Amino acid sequence: MKRTESAAIREMFRLEAEIDLGAMSSNLAEVRKAVSPGVKVMGVVKADAYGHGAVGCAYRLVRSGAEYLGVGDVAEAVELRQAGIAAPILILGATPARSVPPVVEYDVSVAAADLDFARLLDAESASRGKRTKVHLKVDTGMGRLGLFPAKVPDLAAAISKMKGLEIEGIFTHFPTPDRDVVMTQLNAFRRLLCDLQAMGINPPLRHAANSSAVFLHPESHFDMVRPGIALYGIDPAGMLRRAGARLKPALSLVTEIVFLKDVPAGATIGYQPGYASPRATRIATLPVGYDDGYPYLLSNKAKVIVKGVEAPVVGRISMDYTTIDVGHVAGASVGDRVVLIGSDGGKEIRVEDIAQLVGTIPYEIPVKLGRRVGRVYKE
Repeated sequence: MKRTESAAIREMFRLEAEIDLGAMSSNLAEVRKAVSPGVKVMGVVKADAYGHGAVGCAYRLVRSGAEYLGVGDVAEAVELRQAGIAAPILILGATPARSVPPVVEYDVSVAAADLDFARLLDAESASRGKRTKVHLKVDTGMGRLGLFPAKVPDLAAAISKMKGLEIEGIFTHFPTPDRDVVMTQLNAFRRLLCDLQAMGINPPLRHAANSSAVFLHPESHFDMVRPGIALYGIDPAGMLRRAGARLKPALSLVTEIVFLKDVPAGATIGYQPGYASPRATRIATLPVGYDDGYPYLLSNKAKVIVKGVEAPVVGRISMDYTTIDVGHVAGASVGDRVVLIGSDGGKEIRVEDIAQLVGTIPYEIPVKLGRRVGRVYKE
């Protein structure tokens, strides 16, 4: 499956994000190994599947056994539905009132933390003769969205009386993998579950665990887990692999050499103040820039892989182009494949490596891949 619709269109892309679907299946299997039998897995595909392409990744996750999909907003949910994906979908974030009609129309589950919103959703659902599933969103310490535990019972009691709504789940979210923080949040969440049980309210899907909690905090697994970044083989702090998770990177970012030039010592490369070559060498130009999501802060820092050999980025990365020094790469030619993220010839560049060079979190690198980047799915 490709994001592009034909080979002719594919050839128009400046560079490609190759998505290894086999790696995604393997990473999902690692999640399965970490949880008990019967615990469901929600594959989180928000933010265009963390930049990997939501539709293609969602198809693979569902085929590989994910029972649920998590998205960030109604537009992401509708995209999956219109692509023919019938699996349950939960909007993890806030849903504005104007988005209520498509939520009901496309049979999407939503996070609920507001009575007025619940009433709107109930009215829309009842008018269509439907029951929309809601998951009560609880703030046990994240501080962004959701109700504090003490306020959840009143909302739950009100929703339980609405004919157009069904409380399918209840969930919270961790702001850190730190064990003390997680345990404090879990204790608050468990107390709330006991309070709801005493009221006769028992949501069948209780969930809290994100990628880190899947592997580090088995106490948080409950009825369902919500891995996101781990499904794409990215380990933000290395802690998941240290916990035994054998994750495989799903993303390779590749382009090609489009121009070669022999330059003398002292030649300046790119926007100034920039880079002056310390020796006579050969400079290759790549059709990738910060508009494509290749960070400007990688200028004069990053390396790429050409013909199995590392080559440094030299000069400032511009909107459309990046220049590299290939004077030491034997036989470098126009059209040669260049790996910006991925592996070739025993060399590897991970998303985590790029993030470290620019001083950001690994999540930010793939989600900023631009619209000129074609997604190509492979086994």
